[in-house]
Amino acid sequence: MRISETVTFGGSALDRAAGLRGHPEKLASLLATGRVLPVWRGKPLCDGGEGLGWVAAGSPVLAGAGAPVFLGMEDGQGVFACDTSHWSPEAGAAGVEQGFLDTSAQGHPALEERFAFLELRGVMAALTPRDAELAATAKALLHWHRSHGFCAACGAPSEMSQGGWQRLCPACGASHFPRTDPVVIMLITRGNSVLVGRNAIWPEGMYSLLAGFVEPGETLEAAVRREVLEEAGVQVGRVRYLASQPWPFPASLMFGCAGEATSEAITIDPEELEDALWVTREEMVTVMAGRHPRIKPARRGAIAHFLIANWLADRLD
Repeated sequence: MRISETVTFGGSALDRAAGLRGHPEKLASLLATGRVLPVWRGKPLCDGGEGLGWVAAGSPVLAGAGAPVFLGMEDGQGVFACDTSHWSPEAGAAGVEQGFLDTSAQGHPALEERFAFLELRGVMAALTPRDAELAATAKALLHWHRSHGFCAACGAPSEMSQGGWQRLCPACGASHFPRTDPVVIMLITRGNSVLVGRNAIWPEGMYSLLAGFVEPGETLEAAVRREVLEEAGVQVGRVRYLASQPWPFPASLMFGCAGEATSEAITIDPEELEDALWVTREEMVTVMAGRHPRIKPARRGAIAHFLIANWLADRLD
């Protein structure tokens, strides 16, 4: 797919400068003159809800924060991220909302009112490609450090190293690296129709492409066929890869694939889906325009929306 890297979180060609990760003195120097993205409980700091909110290394927002992770270089300047989850909003400030999407905003008393910690799902489509890649990288890396503080080999506390791209165990010497989970998401077509489904926890009326984790020892093509058969009872023949998208919720890599259904009858697995149906190309145009009486489109910025939009525009080549 020639336009595959125009998907959200992809294609910005960030210089990750991996050769600098093993040089703590150089990283310290870059941090002193660089910029840092604070991330609070998975929510990046945003400036007005349109761009990321960067601060200097000495900002009071970072007081008590965890060690910075090195994201890369941009215009000769080091770019970092810090986990500020220890901070608690002042009494009366908006709390974190529960549900499919957290729409709350947390402002910090050390910053101007236009700055706030916002859910990445809510702002991802408004970010530039570079800011989106930086935010996705920061969110995924910091989540990994929060959830992998102990050595999987011996259970001892591990330590951050390599600019945040590795954890080392001082007890047994084991090295640990950030985890990324492969997921297939499938544009399954039969004639002029595409298969969509919905999870029971999604907002009312929201439908998307079917998706599922790739299992050990499984190819992407096999995972596509298995997941569609398990979830919707539909047989799939030819499968081809289209595009990928980093998906830091918390740490997946979505592999967008196209598949041709060889059967039509749908038998859903109620533990996976609340509903699934075939939608014609003409009807999907109405869905994507937000005018369908029953079906709401996949979230803008997600690879499902990207694949469906390009299927409608005949741009899957």
